[in-house]
Order: sequence, then structure tokens, then C-alpha cells
Amino acid sequence: MGYLTRTKEEAPLDMERFIAEIRSNAKRKVFHLNAIRTLLVFIKGFSVDQKEIDSDRFVRQLDDLSETFAEEKDVRSVESVFERYKKIIPAFIERQKAYLRDREKEIWDIIELQRTAITGLNSENRDYNRKMYEQSEKIDAITLLDDIKSIKKRLKKEVERIQETVRKKQEQDKRQMEALAKQIDILNLELKKARTKGMMDDLTKVFNRGAFDNYLRKMVDQNTIKPSPFSLLMLDIDDFKKINDDYGHPTGDRVLVALAGKCNELIREQDFLARYGGEEFAIILPGASLRNAVKKAQHLRKAIAGTRYTRSKTEKGEAISITISIGVSSLAKNDSASTVIDRADKALYQAKKAGKNRVVSEAILKAEPADPIPEPH
Repeated sequence: MGYLTRTKEEAPLDMERFIAEIRSNAKRKVFHLNAIRTLLVFIKGFSVDQKEIDSDRFVRQLDDLSETFAEEKDVRSVESVFERYKKIIPAFIERQKAYLRDREKEIWDIIELQRTAITGLNSENRDYNRKMYEQSEKIDAITLLDDIKSIKKRLKKEVERIQETVRKKQEQDKRQMEALAKQIDILNLELKKARTKGMMDDLTKVFNRGAFDNYLRKMVDQNTIKPSPFSLLMLDIDDFKKINDDYGHPTGDRVLVALAGKCNELIREQDFLARYGGEEFAIILPGASLRNAVKKAQHLRKAIAGTRYTRSKTEKGEAISITISIGVSSLAKNDSASTVIDRADKALYQAKKAGKNRVVSEAILKAEPADPIPEPH
């Protein structure tokens, strides 16, 4: 029996029951969608972050799939996207298995190398122990001599040999330990460089766009599992092209470096600063509400506007001042990384449109069009 049709024999339509059923179905739909998004986050957590298996692309594809479920789309549309993406996960799992098998073989090769080195070391120690034992036997034999002078002379010689053997062994062990420590230091340094090189902006020495995208995605994923609020500031230097045109690109570069340094001074240790691209920067504020994020943005804007920047490290010349415009958004329910960025970008656009040197919150975007954007003060 359908809800909207009934025969003469059927009971009257129970509207309250009908509405309750619709609400129950809507709740189940929201739960299922959130459960799917959470499972996708867990799947991403199991993926190994390696270029060799194209893990970045796999994570982006899962993000796209998660956003599809978060959007209000009809069943056919979601089903079509899911059919296209459902082969991605098993294919990536196979790539990851093959990668891990290769890494396992490499680890066993390293273990074998270490075993060989230890075997060689044991052989050296056995040789050392043999020499020490032989010399101790000689000392025992010396004590059987009757002539005291001969005993002292032979004993002194054997003691000197023992001391020399011990000294050589100590020097050999020291060289081996120093060589091993040096090799470990080199490997650690290379590993650290490899990890940070791809994450940092060469000019400003803050995180780059790739590192920002990864961190923002992790923050959104974390919130899917448990509430982890944060806010986002998108900063842009006002009239940066004019600075480059009037003073040259070296001065423009110095402005970018100075701005990054000033922002680093003013944000918390747990905040995440990145160069988003060109003269645009992004700051993620973990745990910050929209209201507090706007306060932080105003503090940054005033500090930047109140600072004078020299054009050259060596030459005394005209100091220049800059201003920035900032758009602010805060993580909302069912947000994805792209939707958080999109709202902050739109707020930044409004700050530019309203006259620059302003902070605009996403809350203003929801207000009436006639509502004025506050003047900077």
C-alpha cells in the first residue's frame, strides 16, 4: 500500500505517521552519508603516502567521492559517480601491496647486511679474544721461570703486547663507531631534507600550497571522525603588482619574505601558515571560532599596515608600507576542504571590492546585500 493512495476499505491516511516516516528516512540518509564519509577517511588513513604508488591522486579521488556524497544530489547522480570510482580502491590496494612487498624485501636485505656486519665483528672479537688468551698463557709460562730478572723482563714485554693489542682494538672500535654514527647522521639529514623540501616555499620559507592542501584535508577528515573546529584566513597583499612595477621584483620578493616573517611572529605555534600562491597566503587556526579568527585577522591587518619595509638590505632608501586584505571562514557541518576555501576566497574578494585593507568574514556574505562592509580602523 502506498502512502498517498488508498481504497475505500483502507484506513484514512495517517499524516503524522507519514511525516514521522519522512523525517526518519531523512535522518537515516544523513547518518548513512556521514558513515560513508567517515569510512572514506579511514581508508585514506590506511594509504601509504608515497609518490611511487600515486597516493596523492588516490586521496584526491576519495576527497572528490566524499564531496559527492556530501552534496545534495539525486540517487542516480551519486550512483553514477560511485560506479566510476568504486574500482579505484581495490586497484590502489593492489599497488600498495606490491609496494609494501618491495619495501619488505629491501628491509630483509638491510637485515642481511647487518647480520653479515655483526658476523664480521664477532670474528674480529674472536680473534682478539684468542690473542688475549695466548698472551695470558705466555704470562702463566713466565711465572715458571726461576730467574727473577728473566720473569720481569718477559712479563714487561707481554704486558706491553697486551696493552698494544687493547689499544688497537679500541682504535678499531672507535673508527667503526664514528663511521657508523656519521653514516646515520647523513641518512637522517637526507631524510629530513627530503621530507621538508617538498613542503616548504623556497622564497618565504613557510609551507607551500601542497603542504597546505594536505594539512587542510587532514583537518577536515579529523572533524569527520570527531569535532575538530578550525578557521581559515586567506590573505592577499593589496596592489602587489604596483609594488613590482614601481620598485622591481627583488623588492617584491623582500615584501613577501617580510610579510611571511611578520605573520609567523603574530600567530600561535599550533597555527599553520602557508604561501597559497603569488602574493596570497593562508593561515589555518585550529580550535578558533569565526569570531576569534576575525579578531586575529584584524590584529594581523593592523600590524602589517603599521610596519615600514626597507627596499634593500644594504642601501638606505625609501621605506615602503603595504596593506593586506583578509577573508575569513570557519569549518561548517558537511564541509569539504574546497568549500572552506571557497567561502574564505569569496570573503577575500569582497574585502578587495570594498576598498582593500579590510577583513571580511563569511558571515557578511550571508547578510543582506545592502549591509556595508566595516571600514578599517
